[in-house]
Amino acid sequence: MTEEELDLRTLSDEELVEQMHDDLYDGLAEEIDEGTRILLERGWSASAVLNDALVGGMRIVGIDFRDGILFVPEVLLAANAMKAGMAVLRPILAETGAESVGKVVIGTVKGDIHDIGKNLVAMMMEGAGFEVIDLGINTDVEEFLEALDLHRPDILGMSALLTTTMPYMKVVVDTLVERGLRDSHIVMVGGAPLNEEFGRAVGADAYCRDAAVAAETAKDLVARRRILMSEHV
Repeated sequence: MTEEELDLRTLSDEELVEQMHDDLYDGLAEEIDEGTRILLERGWSASAVLNDALVGGMRIVGIDFRDGILFVPEVLLAANAMKAGMAVLRPILAETGAESVGKVVIGTVKGDIHDIGKNLVAMMMEGAGFEVIDLGINTDVEEFLEALDLHRPDILGMSALLTTTMPYMKVVVDTLVERGLRDSHIVMVGGAPLNEEFGRAVGADAYCRDAAVAAETAKDLVARRRILMSEHV
């Protein structure tokens, strides 16, 4: 292909969005940055660019990751490209007060320093339109509680890769129950050694086997929660 054929400015809006989906899939951060700016110049709102171009593209990445067509390295590249677009959009979205799909506080639990899976979930959540506060690794119950108090998220996500750290998830959930905070947040858990049964045992709302499923489940749970809350108003 010649550079002329790759000139994003020559594409119609519809073609540009399609091209951005392809560029996200291929992890091309510079092209995503440029495409995002072009759509904004053409009068698109930041929310429309986010939803149609970026979230739409990451949805395809998520489906192919879930189905085993894409693997972790490709998803990390796609997520990195998504970040390039988000860097352009985030200040505008903050300024316009655009509502995100929801807010997520996520961390790897105390005693565990594994974060690739957790990072993937955070990236896929952001790719699905969530605002994500990542607490990192080795997160104790007080750090989780402080973040919940400060950020008031819809979702608390916890990750563990070691069988020895998995039980700490129950410590966090039990503390939420003790403090009367459990019903204020959706609790999601994940990590290689976990399963649905363990998720139920610790009192989580959902266990997710991978990052793509986590993003889909999060959107579904937040949407259902908002419907329930509106019915009780």
